[in-house]
Amino acid sequence: MSQRDGDLAAGAHPEEGDRHAVRMDGSDDELDQPTSKATEHITAMDVRKGKDMQGIPWNVMPTTRDKYRQSRLQGYANFENVPNSGRLSEKECMPAEKGQLYYEFQHSTRSVKPTIRHFQLRNLVWATTRHDVYLMSNFSVLHWSAMTYKKQEVINLQGHVTPCEKHHRNHYEGFYQTPVSTLAVKHNLLVTGGFHGEIICKFLDRQGVSYCCKTTNDDDGITNSLEIFEKPSGSLHFLASNNDCGLRDFDMEKFRICNHFHFAWPVNVSLQCLLNFQFSI
Repeated sequence: MSQRDGDLAAGAHPEEGDRHAVRMDGSDDELDQPTSKATEHITAMDVRKGKDMQGIPWNVMPTTRDKYRQSRLQGYANFENVPNSGRLSEKECMPAEKGQLYYEFQHSTRSVKPTIRHFQLRNLVWATTRHDVYLMSNFSVLHWSAMTYKKQEVINLQGHVTPCEKHHRNHYEGFYQTPVSTLAVKHNLLVTGGFHGEIICKFLDRQGVSYCCKTTNDDDGITNSLEIFEKPSGSLHFLASNNDCGLRDFDMEKFRICNHFHFAWPVNVSLQCLLNFQFSI
């Protein structure tokens, strides 16, 4: 974990002049242009006609797309814990051939903008299907459909959020104005993790919030990542990786922590593989 991870966990936020910080509205100062009907949605036909995929009007910008990209690549300082790890990996990776078709653009929109409080936060945008996207926008989790081009608020965390179901050790007092550091959406379950170890669970087919808890009282208790998975038995679980050096396995049938693993380092991310092994970094 880098020093900047530690700063984030301690509650530090990017300074206004930090070029790595992402603005609260998810935009870039230099490229932030008012969204008009002409640039709100970009289709594959628009791109074939020469329009930018992101709707950026380069024809009225003081620089070109290629020059801006080159400037970003030269000015961005990547953070790494292992010195020269990026250069070593480049030697092992096969270079991609230019001119090949690696993806086919379909559609982009500027009608919804994700909120990312810091450039090291993880998984604040989730695509559960080819057409459904869940994202953080300020204090709201939104669902956006690529079929209807419509957005819908799933949960608003700006006010007082309390669980409406009775479960053992449910935090019935709830949370107020919870800043979200990570989220996960899978198997009809939405889980958000907070900067101070807050966990909020909502089933997408139920009204209200099902479960709230605070995983830790540690000052470095930020939730780094969440992983929802099904056990071989079919029971629904999720893993919460925290900066307090803990990895917690939640059973969502019994709404309780069934395993708590301790490490000698802050846990950034944990994954459940098909062989029922857990990997933590």
